[in-house]
Amino acid sequence: MAVYDIEAGKYNELLAEALKEIPEFKQPEWAYFVKTGVSRERPPEDSEFWYKRAASILRQLYLNGIVGVGRLRTRYGGRKNRGAKPEMFKKGSGKIIRVILQQAEAAGLVEKMKAKRTGRQLTEQGKKLLESIKEEKELKKVEEIKGGKE
Repeated sequence: MAVYDIEAGKYNELLAEALKEIPEFKQPEWAYFVKTGVSRERPPEDSEFWYKRAASILRQLYLNGIVGVGRLRTRYGGRKNRGAKPEMFKKGSGKIIRVILQQAEAAGLVEKMKAKRTGRQLTEQGKKLLESIKEEKELKKVEEIKGGKE
């Protein structure tokens, strides 16, 4: 229930900060020059993009259970501007998603599954990490409340 209590954007920022401390999560050199999908015109300008996307992917795994690269490509896709022709939906980059999942697997947060749906699922260690983010936020709230009363 921890992940559901915090707004998604704020939660992803907190989780991204936690992922920076894990040595397996490193932004590859090529990530600065690669678009996030066919529908984009330029690569992301945010220097923290890799960690934010990794946090978002881990949150999706927590919410949806077993998720594969194909489903995540659809999740991170967008509308492609085709000039005079009507816009059309295009999937996001699979390489970025795949490498982030491999990094999470190396860190022990994610494992491959071959059940009814193939894909990846969070391990117990991964669930604990995602649920611990809420506890840090609650501690900050408690400190703010104590700070206001004194």
